[in-house]
Amino acid sequence: MAERANRGYAAARNVGGAVALLLPLLGLGLVIARPDLDLLWEHHPAHFWLVLVSAAVSAVLAYATGEAAVTRGDARVLHVSLAFLSSAGFLGLHALATPGVLLSQSNAGFAVATPVGVAIGSLFAARSTADLAGARAVREIQIAKRLRLALLGLMLGWAALSLANLPPLSRPPGSGEGLPLALAVPAVLLYAASALRYLHLWGRRRSLMLLAMLSAFVLLAESMVAMAFARNWHLSWWEWHVLLLAAFGLVALGARISWHEERFADLYLPNTSAGSREMSVLFADLQGFTTFSENHQPGEVTTMLNEYFSVAVPAVVSPYGGEVDCIIGDALMVTFNKRGDQPDHAERAAAAGLALQAATARVSQAHPEWPRFRVGINSGPVTVSLLGTEGGRTHTIVGDTVNTASRIEGKAPAGGVAIGPETKARIPDAVTTTLGPLELKGKSEPVEAHLLLALGGSGK
Repeated sequence: MAERANRGYAAARNVGGAVALLLPLLGLGLVIARPDLDLLWEHHPAHFWLVLVSAAVSAVLAYATGEAAVTRGDARVLHVSLAFLSSAGFLGLHALATPGVLLSQSNAGFAVATPVGVAIGSLFAARSTADLAGARAVREIQIAKRLRLALLGLMLGWAALSLANLPPLSRPPGSGEGLPLALAVPAVLLYAASALRYLHLWGRRRSLMLLAMLSAFVLLAESMVAMAFARNWHLSWWEWHVLLLAAFGLVALGARISWHEERFADLYLPNTSAGSREMSVLFADLQGFTTFSENHQPGEVTTMLNEYFSVAVPAVVSPYGGEVDCIIGDALMVTFNKRGDQPDHAERAAAAGLALQAATARVSQAHPEWPRFRVGINSGPVTVSLLGTEGGRTHTIVGDTVNTASRIEGKAPAGGVAIGPETKARIPDAVTTTLGPLELKGKSEPVEAHLLLALGGSGK
């Protein structure tokens, strides 16, 4: 009985949500059918700030999702970012169309900027629904980064032509009246299809962020309908401005409520949340750190660690593309090829290990009493995982390759870089000496490890 009541409550809640999302369309239909209800209110400051706030919220979302997408190499989130960026940029241009801001009167370039931007955003919204993995996902990220530059260039060019009052954007605002309708039809279809796809994703994983995204796409579709039929400065015209703010505000609220670690994780593609990669993993820690800590004050230990990490982290990150997964005490874990875009990950990791030892050796020369780093590297298959929940969530890797890298590091000499057999196989020209078969904790068979002395090539 209780289960049936819960199902009934959930169904009623879903129906209620759907009705709430459709209310703006019902309101628009009413004022179109009854023009006497479509009241006129021409208030330029209110228009300017309403549009500018909407653009600002969308711009913040574009930045936040873009950062998450690039960090995790997720094509879906990057396309969502481009949808927000398109809307933000062209909304900002529309804000400048308010008479008396930059120009004495608006022109077509500023007036139609919003429908153009929101329509372009529908293309990215639709593309964000594609399931991509492996090499296709890597190519999609590369393409999307170029599209971002092209989109920024388009917006800057549009602004320049509009401000300079140059053709074809110098026409009076009314000359582009047919454009919103021409853009609305495909844009509404794309946003509706995107919303249905996100509804399907939400049905499989009841996530607030997915619900906010599908609601935003519905509101954006409705805003395009309102743009096509509204009369300037009337309630129907103000409605689409409010719908845009509501769409972006919903996603911003969803992001605000979500746990701050991996805030957009519920939008990640499956391969980002729980995919497989061929990767190289580097572990480093200080041999003799426990003894040093026992014999020194905590402040001295902290100073030592900060001085070491200030040179160790840049040595592995900047030149070689390593990603610091975690720092725990004196231990450092760095991954290579986590996004799937570093096929030469073993060479990168090996070069980074040597660079780390070279950089920290210069520090230890000035402080001979300090312990030295030892480094272990291993290559092979891993699982990329989103671990934890609200209160503690991280995007990391797990698997035997990771565990073996940690064990190899424990056998490396101070100041040295030890590599596993898979890493050595991937850098055949490297200069090494054997450490022999090592009995590693948790491994049933010995592992043949090698001490890396130099790379045969130039490294990365």
